[in-house]
Amino acid sequence: MPEIRNLTLNFGPQHPAAHGVLRLVLEMDGEVIERADPHIGLLHRGTEKLAENKPFNQSIGYMDRLDYVSMMCNEHAYVLAIEKLCGITPPIRAQYIRVMFDEITRILNHLMWLGAHGLDIGAMTMFLYCFREREDLMDCYEAVSGTRMHATYYRPGGVYRDLPESMPQYQASKWRSAKDVEQLNANRQGSMLDFIEDFTRRFPACVDEYETLLTDNRIWKQRTVDIGIVTIERALELGFTGPMLRGSGLAWDLRKKQPYEVYADLDFDIPVGVKGDCYDRYLVRVEEMRQSNRIIQQCIAWLRANPGPVMLDDHKLTPPKRADMKGDMESLIHHFKLFTEGYCVPEGEVYAAVEHPKGEFGIYLVSDGANKPYRLKARAPGFAHLSAMNELVKGHMLADVVAIIGTMDIVFGEIDR
Repeated sequence: MPEIRNLTLNFGPQHPAAHGVLRLVLEMDGEVIERADPHIGLLHRGTEKLAENKPFNQSIGYMDRLDYVSMMCNEHAYVLAIEKLCGITPPIRAQYIRVMFDEITRILNHLMWLGAHGLDIGAMTMFLYCFREREDLMDCYEAVSGTRMHATYYRPGGVYRDLPESMPQYQASKWRSAKDVEQLNANRQGSMLDFIEDFTRRFPACVDEYETLLTDNRIWKQRTVDIGIVTIERALELGFTGPMLRGSGLAWDLRKKQPYEVYADLDFDIPVGVKGDCYDRYLVRVEEMRQSNRIIQQCIAWLRANPGPVMLDDHKLTPPKRADMKGDMESLIHHFKLFTEGYCVPEGEVYAAVEHPKGEFGIYLVSDGANKPYRLKARAPGFAHLSAMNELVKGHMLADVVAIIGTMDIVFGEIDR
């Protein structure tokens, strides 16, 4: 009989599926995992502490860097918390823009997840397909905020600016001929809304393409079916939210159960799983992309028909227009005070949560009446999911650890804040 020894194995941070920052210490009996101990602490940047030492309006950019795949959704929770404390409501057009970008962000997140998860399990083509669509949506981020990732677009009282009337276009170069550029710019001739509308028309066919590659693929099903099963009761006990909870069969979604902004006026469905395994969670996220596409189409229709302000007119909270600031002393003072000292938020404590692509992302904010938070705590969905790692992988093989990390959709920025 061969002698089987118990091994202690470091999975990550250098393992490709650990994405460079997750360290798992696995105790194994041969190939079977007996215990998994996730170590956090390889990425700590003290975001919450930094936010307590900065004026409220200077921490919006820090939120982008928490879960750096779902940038605007993080901002949304933080901005909602400030608005709750101040007792203000942004203009309705700003709310529709926020919802539209939340859903664009959800698609961005799920595309990144699907590409990386596919790559982890061995489906190379998925990664290339998903990034092809991500590129278009990244251009929308850039067109509206000037940057591809860390947008700082949501502000207390609305959004930074209205949607642009034109989309950036490709230029001919030694790498791209004029004919290629003309083809690339075909859907960029109109406004940003036209570009997004064109994307929403093309996108369902792209999702069909992903499903053709994976959903009935024998190898994909062997790697994900019956792996990492979580029952509804256990998912609730472990604090799961988002697709991890819906994959187990519970239709819990803050957009429906505790609507914020204009979600109550929109028509969409909540996909749920049956078994609670990796395959169910994959199906839930794929269907979520289709539902996000529906929501974006409804937002586009509303935004076309209803022009209006996208920011409150209270210059104690929102900056004056650039043109006013250049020519009017009062506006210049408001601008200077706002960007050096910020604004004082009334005393109190508040918790604001959004349905982030990964689950419930919440900001608990305590104000003592000063211009910076007294205490800020982020409730990151990934933290609860990662803490259940031991339970999910016990009894599985080493290769299944990769599938389970993938199905959690972990981004370490929000876990190790």
